[in-house]
Amino acid sequence: MLRRPAPAPAPAAWLLLAALLCDCGVWAARANKHKPWLEPTYHGIVTENDNAVLLDPPLIALDKDAPLRFAESFEVTVTKEGEICGFKIHGQNVPFDAVVVDKSTGEGLIRSKEKLDCELQKDYTFTIQAYDCGRGPDGSANAKKSHKATVHIQVNDVNEYAPVFKEKSYQASVVEGRRYESILRVEAVDADCSPQFSQICSYEIVTPDVPFTVDKDGHIKNTEKLKYGKEHQYKLTVTAYDCGKKRASEDVLVKISIKPTCTPGWQGWDSRVEYEPGTGALALFPNAHLETCDESVASVQVTVELETSHIGKGCDRDTYSEKSLHRLCGAASGTAELLPSPSGSLNWTVGLPTDNGHDSDQVFEFNGTQAVRIPDGVVSVNPKEPFTVSVWMRHGPFGRRKETILCSSDKTDMNRHHYSLFVHGCRFIFLLRQDPSGEKKYKPAEFHWKLTQVCDEEWHHYVLNVEIPRVTLYVDGVSHEPFSVTEEYPLHPSRIETQLVVGACWQEYSGVESDNETEPVPVAPAGGDLHMTQFFRGDLAGLTIRSGKLTDKKVIDCLYTCKEGLDLQVPEDGGRGVKVQANPGRSVLTVEAEDVGELEKALQHVTYLNSRQFPTPGVRRLRLTSTARCFNEAACALVPPVDGSVMVLQPEEPKISLSGVHHFARAASEFESSEGVFLFPELRIISTVTREVEPNGEGDEDPTVQESLVSEEIVHDLDTCEVTVEGEELNPEQESLEVDMARLQHKGIEVSRSDLGVVFTGVDTMASYEEALHLLRYRNWNSRSLLDRKFKLVCSELNGRYISNEFQVEVNVIHTASPMEHASHMAAQPQFVHPEHRSFVDLSGHNLANPHPFAVVPSTATVVIVVCVSFLVFMIILGVFRIRAAHQRTMRDQDTGKESEMDWDDSALTITVNPMETYEDQHSEEEEEEEEEEESEDGEEEDDVTSAESESSEEEEEGGEHGDQQPANRQQQLEWDDSTLSY
Repeated sequence: MLRRPAPAPAPAAWLLLAALLCDCGVWAARANKHKPWLEPTYHGIVTENDNAVLLDPPLIALDKDAPLRFAESFEVTVTKEGEICGFKIHGQNVPFDAVVVDKSTGEGLIRSKEKLDCELQKDYTFTIQAYDCGRGPDGSANAKKSHKATVHIQVNDVNEYAPVFKEKSYQASVVEGRRYESILRVEAVDADCSPQFSQICSYEIVTPDVPFTVDKDGHIKNTEKLKYGKEHQYKLTVTAYDCGKKRASEDVLVKISIKPTCTPGWQGWDSRVEYEPGTGALALFPNAHLETCDESVASVQVTVELETSHIGKGCDRDTYSEKSLHRLCGAASGTAELLPSPSGSLNWTVGLPTDNGHDSDQVFEFNGTQAVRIPDGVVSVNPKEPFTVSVWMRHGPFGRRKETILCSSDKTDMNRHHYSLFVHGCRFIFLLRQDPSGEKKYKPAEFHWKLTQVCDEEWHHYVLNVEIPRVTLYVDGVSHEPFSVTEEYPLHPSRIETQLVVGACWQEYSGVESDNETEPVPVAPAGGDLHMTQFFRGDLAGLTIRSGKLTDKKVIDCLYTCKEGLDLQVPEDGGRGVKVQANPGRSVLTVEAEDVGELEKALQHVTYLNSRQFPTPGVRRLRLTSTARCFNEAACALVPPVDGSVMVLQPEEPKISLSGVHHFARAASEFESSEGVFLFPELRIISTVTREVEPNGEGDEDPTVQESLVSEEIVHDLDTCEVTVEGEELNPEQESLEVDMARLQHKGIEVSRSDLGVVFTGVDTMASYEEALHLLRYRNWNSRSLLDRKFKLVCSELNGRYISNEFQVEVNVIHTASPMEHASHMAAQPQFVHPEHRSFVDLSGHNLANPHPFAVVPSTATVVIVVCVSFLVFMIILGVFRIRAAHQRTMRDQDTGKESEMDWDDSALTITVNPMETYEDQHSEEEEEEEEEEESEDGEEEDDVTSAESESSEEEEEGGEHGDQQPANRQQQLEWDDSTLSY
């Protein structure tokens, strides 16, 4: 079947199709069919001081609605649907906008709307869209938008900021003689945002000719070894450059101090510290600083040692008698002192060498040839009862012989030791044989201790508490158990008396040689040749035995404790991690801490304290040793020891003064009464110190103003007052010194009597001693032959360190005569017959204080003296009157004769007075009067004349002398010029 051919197109359609196919510039249709097209991502760069953004790739929007181009000869017409009308940026606070440069090509441009700052924000990210200029078929706006493209823009930095140093200045310290890799580091920063301009590329030392250099990182080091002697400190100026070659706005100052060669050790301490008594605690290291030379220290241990072994018995303690010290520490009764200070009643230690000083304790020296026998009755030891032996001892390694400290042995016949205390090498041994009245079996008898303290030549305190079968030894307050105990059989019964000896053992010479050295005793009693054996070599002090009681630990510690030592009071705001330890004697103090600063604070509070009112003056050595440890537990930073001293100044010595009535008289009946006569009724005890007082005000600056001395009364204790009789010793059969002991029970004063006097002992106040001495009375029940008695009183403090004046009292005995004897003399002396109730007058230290209320009659000797003196005064008065009467008669006769012979013509009379003769006469008269007064005073002191008699005699003598001397003086003062007289 044949198809019908299609009809041919119309001529107009052929023309349109040809135009579209041949791109002849004519659009087939005007509809906006396509969206503009952009690149998905754009990257841009903008500089801080510019607003144009350089994008990669360029901002160009394409649209398919754009016209096709025919041959070049044809004119092309672009419709609006193919043009790009604009760009739109999406994002918040985006400081950019986009503009169209060419609508036909779709080229655009992004630029900043404001000035950008890289330091605030370095980059931006946002989205952008393009839209064309198309319209719809009806001619209405119908623009199409492209997809959203992402834009990344980076802000390029501009080198607008200069480097700035972090610190205003830098400083460091180095030790001379070393090369350091880095002494310190300087550091600068730059505010620019880019690495190129914000980084510091170099540093430079601006100061010329200095031995230092700085690297790019700012580390400064020395180029040569520095010397402290050449320069103590260097000052450098350093600048910095960033990578843009911009210099720092301000240079920085660097100070480098040069220190001498560093040696680890303590700095800022005084080698000598002075301690003034009574000022309390004294800081020893108030400014101490530990130099570790920059070594890393994990912990430091410091030991402070106070050397006081040369003071007293190892340190400063109260120097009262050992018995007084026991009482002060609580051992009130039963203590017998075997080595007391020599005195009138306790004189068995007189022959022993001592330290010859009163600043420290009474120390006795035993050189291997000396010993003392203790008198019977001083101490009694019963083995069945507990007792305590205590002693201070200093002993050295003197060999292997036995050396006896204390020994009680048979006086005669046998050499049995009942109890003894001795050393053998470095062993301390105590022997106690049981009484034969006990059980007949073996019992512990010999106790051995092996101690290094026995032979180290240092002072130690030993206390033995004996309560069989147990014996405990305390050495310096620390208890020690015996390492060996030997048992023995009790002694056989005997009636032999025992002898107690200190420093050796008493035994009878048996004729058998032994290992013990023997020395003959100067005086041996009957019964054989007696010798001393087992002599002690060393120093002893404070040897006491307390019978019937044991001494508890509290008393032992009190006896041993020093009055001086070290102390550390850690402040409340410090002491973190600080450990403190001290020995019982407070002579060694150990401080440990991890932090050096905390250790320094603790050491600055270490103090020396001496609590004695009158400490022993002198030097105390001080030593500071330190051990520093690093973090690897090894010793590092070797710190050398520090040696110093504490100088205890001489205390102001007190002057103890005794005052009262020195001389008084009492009736014989009072001496014979039961109460007797009180010797010191008005005694006063005071103590004063003399201090220098600096002038006040402007006188401090005037060198001519001198310091004045002021006496100030102080209060302290006394430990001894001794009353001794002068002349013959007391006769116990007719006289005695007595004290009411009931009134002294509550005081710490004991009284011991002997034929030489009375001794008051014990530490108590001066007021207590006054009261005790007021109670001392003298009795004599056979006073008929007694005229007077003299006594002497001396008080002391600190075992004789400070001694008072000698206060002497003389007591006269007024004997009573019978009423009928010497009647005439009684009439001549009415004051004895009719006494008045009045106080007696004190004349030259003589005081009839507290007279007897009844009339007393003087003795025969007193009456004779009074009568003789009265007769002598009567004769002198009679002679004066006779001489005066004769002189008056002579003068009357002369006047009468002259008047009868002539009458004077005194018109030409001239009287001339010689002033020199008058002066010589007056001067001689004054000398004669002074001599007469001195003779009259001597006569009053020598003669026992009453005040009434003395006054009457003086008045009579003065009247006679003046009556006779006045006319003569007038005659001597006138010289007649008789050259013009005519007879």
